[in-house]
Amino acid sequence: MEEPTGIDTLVMACADSRCDFKPLRMKRRPLGPEDVQIEMKYCGICHTDLHIAADHVAGILGKTEYPCVPGHELAGICVAIGERVTKVKVGDQVGVGCMVDSCHNCNACRDNREQNCRKQTGTYNGKVYSKRAATFPEERRTLGGYCTTMVVDQAFAILIPREMPLQYAGPIMCAGITMYDPLKLYGAGKNSRVGIVGLGGLGIMGIKLAKALGCSVVAISRTLAKKDLAIKAGATDVLASSDSSAMQAMANSFDLILNTIPVFHNYGAYQLLLKPKKG
Repeated sequence: MEEPTGIDTLVMACADSRCDFKPLRMKRRPLGPEDVQIEMKYCGICHTDLHIAADHVAGILGKTEYPCVPGHELAGICVAIGERVTKVKVGDQVGVGCMVDSCHNCNACRDNREQNCRKQTGTYNGKVYSKRAATFPEERRTLGGYCTTMVVDQAFAILIPREMPLQYAGPIMCAGITMYDPLKLYGAGKNSRVGIVGLGGLGIMGIKLAKALGCSVVAISRTLAKKDLAIKAGATDVLASSDSSAMQAMANSFDLILNTIPVFHNYGAYQLLLKPKKG
């Protein structure tokens, strides 16, 4: 019986924490019965990619395994499927986000909250718990989307509408779902006034999504320097958090605030902007 040879892929990888990325030929696992093979077209770059490639978060996510191939904002075309795949067909536009497997058995998984599974496998540098996320060879951690070919279990393949340009799809797999999830969880809609704190990648994505859901959106930044950017993204107003009078004028007026600032700061200043809870 012949040994499986894996699927060739060209990746951009770094050999150590200096993050000197170079092309490298590696392998994906052979296509399994539930697998989707994707010809990669685009992969967004997330700030997390840098942190993991540089081994900044070893104490949180585990030590980075090298060669490291980051990328969890994948967008491409399905070119092959396993015999039991029903979710995707050849020719479909497909994306992959921040994870490629979960246990499927815990309370979180049964409640469609796989992101809370304690045995989830990250799209790159992820610990493998089952054959659904197997690497080739099997001893190593997962390889991400800086590549020409991806193989993923159909449960974590995300269909991208044909009418959506693929070059715009990648960031939705990361920043998009990060902001969309709380907007939906807390019922943001046409009668909601939403504040988005921070105008980086997450903040701009949050403004666009909140506007698409029909919300009245206020961008909140330290100054008004990014006002034009926020208004162009869909904000109806911009609030400078350094202006105490303006902050006071908007106290108790927001239904929901999404805070995207990535470092420790005075969260309480923004909580005062929320409407008092009923009951």
